[in-house]
Amino acid sequence: MCLAIPAKVTELLDDAMAIVALEGIKKKISTALVEDLSVGDYVLVHVGYALHKVSPEEASRTLSLMAEAGVLQEELEEIAETSK
Repeated sequence: MCLAIPAKVTELLDDAMAIVALEGIKKKISTALVEDLSVGDYVLVHVGYALHKVSPEEASRTLSLMAEAGVLQEELEEIAETSK
């Protein structure tokens, strides 16, 4: 389905890249569209790009709504598959 999904920045890399994590899944993404990121920030990720920062509360609320709607697991599986 490819929805944008909140994830936590766990590592900042060179060349506007970062590692994000969600539910034990780690993925390398581009941070070229977002300024002033720090490890521990939450970003909204879509097709390998951080679109913007979100608060931890907004990330939690969004993930809860996605789980309630039944789309979170599908998105996690897709992220895991593309992270291999």
